[in-house]
Amino acid sequence: MKTVLVLGTTLGLLLGAAAARADDLMIAVAGPLTGPLATIGDQFKQGAQAAADAINAKGGVRGRKIALQFEDDQCDPKQAVSVANRIAAAGIQFVDGHACSGSSIPASAVYAENATLMMTPASSNPVLTDEAAAKEWPNIMRLYTRDDAQGAFIGPWIAKTYAGKNVAVLHDKSAYGQGVADVVRASLNENGLKEVMAEGINAGEKDYNVLVTKLKEAKVDVVYFGGYHPEAGLILRQAAEQGYTFQLIMPDSISSPEFWQVAGPAGEGTLFVFPSDPQAKPEAKDAVEKIKAGGFKPEGFTLFSYAVVQAIAQGVERAGSDDPTEVAKALKNGQPVETVVGSVIFDEKGDLKNASYDINRWSNGSYAPIAK
Repeated sequence: MKTVLVLGTTLGLLLGAAAARADDLMIAVAGPLTGPLATIGDQFKQGAQAAADAINAKGGVRGRKIALQFEDDQCDPKQAVSVANRIAAAGIQFVDGHACSGSSIPASAVYAENATLMMTPASSNPVLTDEAAAKEWPNIMRLYTRDDAQGAFIGPWIAKTYAGKNVAVLHDKSAYGQGVADVVRASLNENGLKEVMAEGINAGEKDYNVLVTKLKEAKVDVVYFGGYHPEAGLILRQAAEQGYTFQLIMPDSISSPEFWQVAGPAGEGTLFVFPSDPQAKPEAKDAVEKIKAGGFKPEGFTLFSYAVVQAIAQGVERAGSDDPTEVAKALKNGQPVETVVGSVIFDEKGDLKNASYDINRWSNGSYAPIAK
C-alpha cells in the first residue's frame, strides 16, 4: 500500500487518516519539512519512506502494512507541540522524530501524556531522555547519540590537536546548539584548554560581521560552534570577506549539502563530528543502493530515520503487540535491534549504548572522515 503524505494541518491529517487502512501500523514522521532546516526534514522523509517500503515488501509487521504520516514542525518548539497534539488526537501511537532537541523536548511531554512511543533519529540533548527517566516516561527514546558522549569524544581531541591555539566556543542559544557547546567547552577545560571567548549568537541574522571582527581581534585560531548550517556558512563567508580564516569545528548539524551551498569555498576544511558513517556499514548496503537509485543521497540523518522505523517494527514483532509501552519495554530488554546503522542496544533510559564517532572534513562540496 502507498504511504500517506499529510501536511501540517488538521484537515490534511484527517484526510490522510481516512486514506489509510484501518489495520495499517501508523507511524508519524515529524521534522522540519519547511524552513531553513528543511534538508533535515527531507532526510527524515526519505529514510522513513524507504524503510516502510522495504518492510512492506516483505509482508509488513505481523501481517500489517506500515503507513506514514509526515508532519512539519519547522524545528520550532511551539509548532512541535502542536504537531504532537495532532498526532495524539489522530490516535497514532508511534513517532519517528523530532529532529531539533528544542522541538523534541517539549513535544515529548505530549507523547508521554498520551502513551505514544517517540523515537528521535537526531535530537542529541541529554535532557530529552534524562528528563523522561526522571519523570518515569518509558516511551521516550533516541536512536542517535547524546551531546555528552559527543563532547567527551571531541573535547579531548580539540584540546590535544590545538594545544597552544586560541579557541572560541560559540552557540546559537538553542537547546541543541547551546547544549552541545556547553558540553564541549567543559570537556576542553577538563583537558587543559581554556577558551579565549565564549558566547551565544542570535540565529537567523544575516550579518555576523561584528562577531567576525571580535573573533579576529581576539586572534581566534579555532571556533567550535554549536548551531546549524545557515549561521555557520554565513559566519565563514563573512570572515573570508574580511580576509580572516579560522578552523571551524561543528557538531553533527552540518552533515547537509546546504552547508556548502551557504558557505561556498569558505567552508573548505570545516570539521564536524558525526556518528560513524552508517552508509559504510554492510547492513546499509541494500538500503543505500535503493535510496540512491531513487535520486537521493542518504546523507546525514536519512539512515537514522530509516533505522527508527525498523526499530519500531521489530519492537512490535518482539512485543507481539502494538501497545507503545510494551513495544518500548521490548526494545529495552537488552537484546540487539538490527538496523541499517548497525546492531544497536538501548539502555534503560532509551538511549543507545556504545556510540562511535567520526571526525569529518568538508572539501569541495562533500565531506569524508579524516584519520584521527
